[in-house]
Amino acid sequence: MEDNIIEVNDLEYFFGEVKAVDKISFTVKEGEIFSFLGPNGAGKSTVINVLTTLLPVQKGRARVAGFDLKTEPEKVRESIGIVFQELTLDRDMTVREILEYHGRLYSMPKVARQERIEELIKLVELEGKRDTLTRHFSGGMKRRLEIARGLMTRPKVLFMDEPTIGLDPQTRIRIWEYVKDINREGTTIFLTTHYMDEADQLSDRISIIDHGKIIVTGKSWELKNALGEDLIYLETSDNMGATESLRQFDSVKGIREKAKGIVVMINTDGTYLLPEIMDRLRSGGIRIRAVNLKKPSMDDVFVHYTGRELRDSGAEKGSVVVLRAGGR
Repeated sequence: MEDNIIEVNDLEYFFGEVKAVDKISFTVKEGEIFSFLGPNGAGKSTVINVLTTLLPVQKGRARVAGFDLKTEPEKVRESIGIVFQELTLDRDMTVREILEYHGRLYSMPKVARQERIEELIKLVELEGKRDTLTRHFSGGMKRRLEIARGLMTRPKVLFMDEPTIGLDPQTRIRIWEYVKDINREGTTIFLTTHYMDEADQLSDRISIIDHGKIIVTGKSWELKNALGEDLIYLETSDNMGATESLRQFDSVKGIREKAKGIVVMINTDGTYLLPEIMDRLRSGGIRIRAVNLKKPSMDDVFVHYTGRELRDSGAEKGSVVVLRAGGR
C-alpha cells in the first residue's frame, strides 16, 4: 500500500545451517514508531541489518522507502539513517568533525551541512561539546551523538537497534524524548528493543519476535487488552484444583501457570470478582497463600504469546499484593 514505507514479505535469513529469520512478513506505515520486541538472539538485529543493506536479502522480498532491497540498495541507503547497537564513533574526533564527515560522505552542500549540524547539536543538547573529542564522553552522550549522526541526511526512516542498551534509566528516558521529537518531525522510526517499557512507551505498533518468527503484532493497548481487563495471580495449596474451580466463572478468560502459582485472566473488574474467587476456593478447601491483582503489562503479553519470561525482572511493576499468608 502507498502509506507503507517498509514492506517485508516471506523474509528468511540463514547463518550457515541456523535459520535466524524464519519467513516473516510485516509492514511499517509512514510516520509511525514501529518496534520489534524480543529477547537477545530472537532475530531483531538480523532483520534490521537486512533492511539497512548491511546483510543481503537471501530469501523473500523487502522494500524500504519505495525501493527494492535487492535491486536498489543504493537508493535505500540514501533514504535511511542508522543508530547501531554497538557504538561506532571515532574516539579521536569531535562532535562537529563526526557530523561534518558524515555530511560530506553523503555529498551534502556546505551551507546545508553546516545548518544541519547546528540543528542536530541543539536537538541532542551537545551545544557545549561541539569541539570535544568523543573519548571524553559518557555512554549517554555518545548515544545522543549517534542519533544526531543518523539524522544528518534527513532520512525518511531511522533504524535504531537497541538504542538504550546499557544506559541508566534517566538517560534512557532522555533518549525516548529525542525519539518522540524526531518522529513528530515526520521521520519513521524502526526500533528494536528487549525492554518492555521502551516498546510500550514509544511505539505506535509492536511486533513480538522470538526464534526468528513474528508471533503477534498490534498496538500495545490491543495486545494487553487481548489478555483481559485484569490479571489475578494466585498461590494456593492446590493450584490444579484452583484452576478447575475457577474455569467455571464466566468472567475467566484463561488460566496459565506461573512460578509457584497461576495467573487468571478475567474480563471484568478484578476488585469485584476477587472476593467471590477467594470465597469459592476457600469453600472448596483450597488455602490461598498469596494474591496479586494487576492490569496486564507487556511482560504479561510476552509470556502469554511465547510461554516464557523475556528476562528476570523481579517484582511486577504496578501490581498490588492483596494477601500473603501461611506456608511456603
